[in-house]
Amino acid sequence: MVLITLVRDYIDRMLHDIPGMKVLVLDPQTVGMVSVVYSQSDLLRKEVFLVETMDNASSSRESMAHLKAVYFLRPSANNVQKLRRQLAMPRFAEYHLFFSSILKVPQIQILADSDEQEVVQQVQEFYADFCAIDPYHFTLNIQNNHMYMLPTVVDPPGMQGFCDRAVDGIASVFLALKRRPVIRYQRTSDVAKRIAQETARLMYEQESGLFDFRRTENSSLLLVIDRRDDPVTPLLNQWTYQAMVHELIGIENNKVDLMGFANIPKDQQEVVLSSVQDDFFRANMFENFGDLGMNLKRMVDDFQHLSKSSLNLQSIGDMAKFVSNYPEYRKTHGNVTKHVNLVSELSRIVEERKLMLVSQTEQELACTSGQAAAFEAVTSLLNNESVSDIDRLRLVMLYALRYEKESPVQLMQLFNKLASHSAKYKSGLVQFLLKQAGIDKRTGDLYGNRDLLNIARNMARGLKGVENVYTQHQPLLFQTMEGIVKGRLRDADYPLVGNHFQQGRLV
Repeated sequence: MVLITLVRDYIDRMLHDIPGMKVLVLDPQTVGMVSVVYSQSDLLRKEVFLVETMDNASSSRESMAHLKAVYFLRPSANNVQKLRRQLAMPRFAEYHLFFSSILKVPQIQILADSDEQEVVQQVQEFYADFCAIDPYHFTLNIQNNHMYMLPTVVDPPGMQGFCDRAVDGIASVFLALKRRPVIRYQRTSDVAKRIAQETARLMYEQESGLFDFRRTENSSLLLVIDRRDDPVTPLLNQWTYQAMVHELIGIENNKVDLMGFANIPKDQQEVVLSSVQDDFFRANMFENFGDLGMNLKRMVDDFQHLSKSSLNLQSIGDMAKFVSNYPEYRKTHGNVTKHVNLVSELSRIVEERKLMLVSQTEQELACTSGQAAAFEAVTSLLNNESVSDIDRLRLVMLYALRYEKESPVQLMQLFNKLASHSAKYKSGLVQFLLKQAGIDKRTGDLYGNRDLLNIARNMARGLKGVENVYTQHQPLLFQTMEGIVKGRLRDADYPLVGNHFQQGRLV
């Protein structure tokens, strides 16, 4: 519960120490940061009776002198200017200002100069400048970030803003964890190097006092990499619950939008999938689709048994017990309905797009060598009218990544066949992928055919066989993490930034 607990603790401290009725004012980024760890009922328990966005707070002129305002904002120039204007004409009795990252001295001066009526009670930094989607993963929700991975002669518009946001988010995570890490980056990535260097400058030079935590036996490592090292994993269809929902339907800040799907009840058109709030999801988020179906059936059977027992009310005591348990009954009913709807939609999409057939070939392209058989399998699927355009494109991309140096003639045949079958296919798309993430651009041993240890491991797996052909692929990140744990990460491939070494074991 590490990351979620850290953010919840920050919000608890914000709201608990301010007694009375409150309004919580958020910006578009902090709305997501709060919503993934705090529910509406949690806010009500803290006497928060109104939640406003920064834009609404700026446009409204309605006086609410009976409320104390708690602001939780990113320390952006835009937010500081909006806040300056609001402080000039205060609507609330008190202003308690909390920022999700490091506030610059000039920004503090602007706020101080604007508070002519002395309504600001406190200004604090609470380091939660990230969206904690589960206990061990966070996102910064940066849109179109792939644009900044492409090598260019001049920085694209917004490049510095992207780097600043990434550095702020990373710094906030380590401040919340109270650690200062050793920093390494992917040698072949200019943007990874830039973010690593700017993060090191912030942690070891500009704000060195803020990051001067007590040394521990275990050192932390920040490794900055980009997607180009492993272009294969995102091209594969996934077969575990969370990954399938994310891939086939979509998840954003733990919310799933089902509005565009048929036969979904109105109250189920946006649902929350959180490993913290949902016991069934927590137990099954990494289960494969087959086991998920059996576990869902057991859940439905248990609920049907509960429903039948609730109908058998023989006495006043039975009625009283049912009424007291009714909120839990409704919650269980909603949860069962949610998962049945999601799994039903996943099953429909899998059948409609023939994903089991497609996925078997995808896994073979990712995990086994054999150019002739692969060419035949991909050609067959390109000719299959049931296979969708996006899956055809993925298959050709996977083939191109695997055999870009071995079969240029066959590759050109697949390009032509793809263009003739898929109207949406744009000429040069696969070639662009090879140019950006081909063998000459990658650092790691993506296919396990460079390193002797990986070659031996693949041979052993081939002799032993695999338990599930649909989940045999392991992302390159798994090997990278294994290399970190065993101290085998090559300095030449993942250089260190500066000479800021901490002794001890990495965590």
